[in-house]
Amino acid sequence: MTSSSSGTAAAQVDAGAGLVVDRDGPVLVLTIDRPRRRNAVDLATARLISAAIDELDADPELRVGVLTGSSGFFSAGMDLAAYAATGERPVDERRGGFGIVGVPPRKPIIAAVEGPALGGGFEIALACDLVVAGESASFGLPEVKRGLVAAGGGVLRLPRLVPRNVATEAVLTGRPLTAARCVELGLVSRVVADGGALAAATELAGEIAGNAPLAVQASKAVMAASALWPDDELFTRQEPLLAHVRTSEDAKEGARAFVEKRAPRWSGR
Repeated sequence: MTSSSSGTAAAQVDAGAGLVVDRDGPVLVLTIDRPRRRNAVDLATARLISAAIDELDADPELRVGVLTGSSGFFSAGMDLAAYAATGERPVDERRGGFGIVGVPPRKPIIAAVEGPALGGGFEIALACDLVVAGESASFGLPEVKRGLVAAGGGVLRLPRLVPRNVATEAVLTGRPLTAARCVELGLVSRVVADGGALAAATELAGEIAGNAPLAVQASKAVMAASALWPDDELFTRQEPLLAHVRTSEDAKEGARAFVEKRAPRWSGR
């Protein structure tokens, strides 16, 4: 893994890095960099992704993550060559498959997708909060064509995000979906010209990073957890996740800034 303190992730790509980590102010940009494997993820890379997400969550100066792939390819998912040779699977001990799908970050993370996001690559995108895609990007779960199951979140998350018949067809045929179709389905929030996904995702991340960090993280937590809550318990169950935000210094600062007609200065407390 390599890192830098400024600039863009695209400028930091190193053919042997596995994962490139770059800070852009409050945004942490992660670039999967295994172009010879179409950015397929092996165990070592999954652990690097997990460690980078730990950094995102732990550093109060970081507000949002962006995850992308190098060389015009998001990710082919699991490194099948490593799996065929040794049975190795890219499952991190703490965060699960690909270092993210089991335990995504507490802070928002955006997938910037160029080219194919296949198998685990699609599952990585599904584990992110938002997806920005180049117009030629594609998303597919071809595991059944390889005698496998999309167990890194594909068969779990996709039916919750799109109509069940659409998810069923995608999973059982292994046929990919276009970026345009994913926008229609709500899986992708923005489609941009090819080559522009990272810039657009970073711009979106910067917009999110300008908001109160505690409020952003609590909002994400409630949206993720409430999908399984009974309707008659929604407001009761959200309260423990939101109470600390209501009494925070940032809540007071937000009100003061509004009254004083100035930009707020968030402290994350």
